[in-house]
Amino acid sequence: MATPSTLAPLLDTLDPDAPQVERHLWLVGLLDWMRGDRSSVATTLERLQLLIERLEGDTELRTRAQAWWRALLGGVDSTTLLADHGFAQRPVFLSEFISRLLHRVLPATPQTRDASELHTLLFPHEFDAAWLGRLDEETERRLAAVLGLQTTGSWSWHAALEESIACCVSQICAIGYAPELRLRMEHSTHLQAYRELLVDFETLRRALHQRPLDPSALDPAVQAFKDRLDDCRQSANGVYEHLDEHGISVDVVFRLRQLRERILRCRLLLDALLAPDAAGTGKLLAQLVQAGHNSCSLRALIASNSSLLAAKVAERSAETGEHYITRNRADYYAMVRKAAGGGAVMSVTTLMKFALLGLGLSAFWSGFAAGLNYALSFVLIQLLHWTVATKQPAMTAPAMAAKLKDLDAPGAVEDFVDEVTHLVRSQVAAVIGNLALVAPGVLLLCGGLWLVLGQPPLSREKAEYVLGSLTLLGPTALFAAFTGVLLFASSIIAGWTENWFVLQRMDSALRYHPRITALLGRERAARWSAFARENISGLAANISLGLMLGLVPAFALFFGLGLDVRHVTLSTGQIAAASVTLGLDVLRLPVFWWCVAAIAVTGALNVAVSFFFAFRLALRAHNVTGLDRVRIYRAIRARARRAPLSFFWPAREAAAPAPVPHG
Repeated sequence: MATPSTLAPLLDTLDPDAPQVERHLWLVGLLDWMRGDRSSVATTLERLQLLIERLEGDTELRTRAQAWWRALLGGVDSTTLLADHGFAQRPVFLSEFISRLLHRVLPATPQTRDASELHTLLFPHEFDAAWLGRLDEETERRLAAVLGLQTTGSWSWHAALEESIACCVSQICAIGYAPELRLRMEHSTHLQAYRELLVDFETLRRALHQRPLDPSALDPAVQAFKDRLDDCRQSANGVYEHLDEHGISVDVVFRLRQLRERILRCRLLLDALLAPDAAGTGKLLAQLVQAGHNSCSLRALIASNSSLLAAKVAERSAETGEHYITRNRADYYAMVRKAAGGGAVMSVTTLMKFALLGLGLSAFWSGFAAGLNYALSFVLIQLLHWTVATKQPAMTAPAMAAKLKDLDAPGAVEDFVDEVTHLVRSQVAAVIGNLALVAPGVLLLCGGLWLVLGQPPLSREKAEYVLGSLTLLGPTALFAAFTGVLLFASSIIAGWTENWFVLQRMDSALRYHPRITALLGRERAARWSAFARENISGLAANISLGLMLGLVPAFALFFGLGLDVRHVTLSTGQIAAASVTLGLDVLRLPVFWWCVAAIAVTGALNVAVSFFFAFRLALRAHNVTGLDRVRIYRAIRARARRAPLSFFWPAREAAAPAPVPHG
């Protein structure tokens, strides 16, 4: 139960003539007393009732409180709180991110005329939204009476609400007319909604200022204004459809969300303006508290404005990932052949890596050279339509997650388990193909170089070092998991790059720009445009992955982290190169067999980690929540018990039934 023991000293220091900053600090102290340890909303409301009773029972104190309240309101700009609190002050995503970051780091001052800044200091906890939202109309009426809002302050409160609505309307029109949105709207009638919004608001304002109020004029004006706000909100749908087709811009999504939130705030302020005796003010303040906390959250900013971008990245990865999933024996054999071609190229990549290390470059340039070697190899594999096994999971996971959107449909769980088995088989086929040719390829190349140079490409000391660094007894498992993260990151870069390419309409520019067509000719420009549109995602993935595999260990070494990468195909090639130097005696070395075991662990972690992160992103992008995961896992385990080989080898396809003869 609340007691007046700590309230009395606060009320004794209530001074209407105190400096502005002292008034603000006094109010901060009063609210701290009211919320206490923030353990109970009921206790806070009891303390508010106690404050109201003290003001109602003491005429001198009530007069002093009303004078103090008038001084408080006269010293701040309420419009910034009602119209702008919780909204981004910068029109673009990056500027708002930096602003929120600085707000998190730098302290605020109570010496301010900005009611929005003061509101943040007064209500710094989400607990405040809970107790403010619980205020009933009777408590609001009594509080308004003791503070004099029903007499001298009522008109100023209504004026502040009206001015705040005017500010929101101007901001809505400014966002609607911004070229980033205007050019993406489907019809010119959408812009008409913003023009008529200003007219409807002026009509509403004239109806509000009539004395006495005329309901026959006010009610239609209110309804027309609300309908126009809905029209403005609907106009954003065409922009979302345009973004879905032509690429996502985080800044455009940021503006769209601002537009929607401004419209909702406008409706909220209008309801408060039309309510009698300041009814509903507590709920208004509670929503302002929640909006203020959301406006300070970096996580909320990133999540709300990048969700569509994540969806587009996942969607584009899903389109690419479909090509990596094998569903029958013909696809399975084709995947093994493509992966074998990739393994052959990687055998050359492995020896090039040792050659570059022999140059004795500094850590950065050595990492850059290695990254360039990897990138060129990955790009060559792509252009030859071959494949590298570990690049597939980050692409296939979004394609598989797309199957979860209709999980409640009949047979959806079994279809999803089928996708799991197809995916695992695809990875097995790709890994087998890569390893089947990378090791023999390295052995042949090393043997040829030995014949030409008279010595193996690797010295005995270097060969022993390679085996010692790749053994399972070392940090290989950790490095393999870290490499899986890099594989996932390359898929994100690929999806983002393709989205940017489409958003900027680069394929159209390459095909039709006068200077490009003059230089290349129309037919060649069209071919280059089609090639870029088809391969931009793969090029971005391969180049970024190669550079990360080479440069990330160099940067980690600079910071003393000791991180390295372990790619299953490259590791297999390195072990094969070391084995050539050590000869058949390597088969008697325990470290060699630990390295062989590490190959299996490295491949599993490369695939599993990259798939895990890509699958989580796809689930978030497709808003797949609340799924019965137990049901899915049970179905997968049942398939593993019933047909374990289906995860490694495609079943024989059923023969088509013979046609029934006629006659």
